[in-house]
Amino acid sequence: MSASMNSVDLVVVGSGIVGLGAAYAAVRRGLRVIVVDRTDAPAGATIRNFGHLCIGAQGGDARRYADASRDLWLRLSRDAGFWLRESGTLVAARHDDEIAVLEAAARQGGIRMLEAEELLRLAPLRRDGLLGGAHIETDLQTDPRTAAAAIVRHLQARGVEFRFRTGVTALGAGRVETTRGPIACENVVVAVNHDIDQLLPEVAERHGVVRCALDMMRAAVTFRHPLSAPLLTGWSLVRYGRFADGPEAIALRERLHAERPDLAALDLNQMYTQLPDGTLIIGDSHATATTPAPFQPEAAFAAFLAEAEALFDMPAPRVLERWQGVYAKGPQEFLIERGDEGALVLAATTGIGMTTGLGLAEENLTAAFGWAPAMEGTS
Repeated sequence: MSASMNSVDLVVVGSGIVGLGAAYAAVRRGLRVIVVDRTDAPAGATIRNFGHLCIGAQGGDARRYADASRDLWLRLSRDAGFWLRESGTLVAARHDDEIAVLEAAARQGGIRMLEAEELLRLAPLRRDGLLGGAHIETDLQTDPRTAAAAIVRHLQARGVEFRFRTGVTALGAGRVETTRGPIACENVVVAVNHDIDQLLPEVAERHGVVRCALDMMRAAVTFRHPLSAPLLTGWSLVRYGRFADGPEAIALRERLHAERPDLAALDLNQMYTQLPDGTLIIGDSHATATTPAPFQPEAAFAAFLAEAEALFDMPAPRVLERWQGVYAKGPQEFLIERGDEGALVLAATTGIGMTTGLGLAEENLTAAFGWAPAMEGTS
């Protein structure tokens, strides 16, 4: 097929959440879009996460993108027909310094402090040692395994063409070279997450992008009542910007690392989400390298299970699946660059792609390509 027969308004390289957000932004403006991906469906970080859209725990640019993403997630879930709930997020506090971090953040609004008894009604936790917690009001939860596929189907129904099992070999002015022939286009968005170092290595090196590998698991659990929202712990509070950037988090981090150097060595984010089928996603650890080893240490999974049993009032979980997630990591939260070849390169580089990716794409495509905002109410 000739390049002229392939000419479109936008080529999106990558079908993860940022790429899907770019395609969604374009098709809502009536543009012709082709999404190219070397896999046969979204298979990376977009489906290997908690499904936790952690909006209210972000700060700065991340919070702005997350707020924009929230509206887009709600619209997409309605139009594409996948499960999503306006659950907020629960935080369990088992130490005074965790309460202090939460109280400082709650003064900014959007976070409600919880007494222990109320938290126990919302989450099936052990009463011993629980001081209280908080509810982050704006957060959402979805099932990443079904959401991405549903968004693809919705975009296809809107006229977006997906060329799966197709690799991009080069980018040029007004042209994308692929393993199935060239595509002529007006604009290009590259949203390939950590694989930016394979397509545009100079960009990856300039922005210090490497890979962060994390261990996760899904287990069958027996709770006295369902977990009503994603659940964070003190280990989460030292990770997310709205909490971790405050002075109260310094004391919390020092205590956690002193008491549990084994968990600190895993770079633990002890958090949980319960899927509609009742199973529990448990995780996660973090290890950074240009090419992380594929071998997953059993010590991480043993720690996950031990911490889950200490936190929840339940019998021992029965492990169903284990997996390794990988995402792009860099010194900044986001990679945003208009390359020499004219492509707009986008990535979330702190592991918050599901939370921020739709808004990241919407805002930066609008700015880079001079698009007018999509008409209000356009699905």
